[in-house]
Amino acid sequence: MQLLDGKLVSEKIKQDIAREAEAFLRANGRKPHLVAILVGHDGGSETYVASKMRNCQQVGFDSTNIHYEDDITQEALINKIKELNQDETVDGLIVQLPLPKHINPEEITEAIDYRKDVDGFHPVNLGRMQRNLPCFIPATPYGIMLMLDYYKINTAGMNAVVVGRSNIVGSPMSILLARNAQPGNCTVTLTHSKTKNLKEEVLRADLIIAAIGRKNFITADMVKEGAVIIDVGINREISTLTKSGYKLFGDVDFDSVASKSSFITPVPGGVGLMTIVGLLKNTLAAAKKEIYS
Repeated sequence: MQLLDGKLVSEKIKQDIAREAEAFLRANGRKPHLVAILVGHDGGSETYVASKMRNCQQVGFDSTNIHYEDDITQEALINKIKELNQDETVDGLIVQLPLPKHINPEEITEAIDYRKDVDGFHPVNLGRMQRNLPCFIPATPYGIMLMLDYYKINTAGMNAVVVGRSNIVGSPMSILLARNAQPGNCTVTLTHSKTKNLKEEVLRADLIIAAIGRKNFITADMVKEGAVIIDVGINREISTLTKSGYKLFGDVDFDSVASKSSFITPVPGGVGLMTIVGLLKNTLAAAKKEIYS
């Protein structure tokens, strides 16, 4: 078993991003700029946005965190997004999910200029990804592909089973793994809560992407010997044993599954760190106008 070390890989990629950001500053007289909008006081969201801002600083980006109370109207939020869409000093714009119930996340996503949609959620980017055209790839799937590439895991011909069909991870992951590329060229099965015989589907997988949002859902009896395991799950539980007051668990029962796998990501220290790298690479590409002019 080899650990897929998100900390190691993300730090190496961030060094490359920092060099490119420095060159961008010399050429353009400004730094790449990411703006994150946070609504409300969800603890996980606040922690995640703070991490994004901190990582921007590490690689030489400018970053702005705009924080609204959870009673902001949808109209006011969209008006702010439109303002940022027109701001030429803003390269990337994200609105942290989840949002309060009175705000429609689909309408918010579609309000963001697709050329600044560095989370890769806008229908234009998702549609271009499906057609294998240049686009901003959703940050978590992008990070996973970067990790597979870094460890030179040859995915061609693998049976890949994606557990979870969200628009953020599962669905785009299934598209990326099926593409004629490396990583890619997998035979992909996209499973979900309504899948019959889910255990049997997962058991035949050479590559498992676990993104169902349920603590320790993938157990040893669902994994064949030598499988590659990518655990996307971030399940928080209150704990008196940690400084933060909570403990993170993945969607994979790491302790029982690790010995059967050829490669496996830990939680924490795996996919979460690679997600931020995907976001940073998208932001740099937006600043350099590598995808959209």
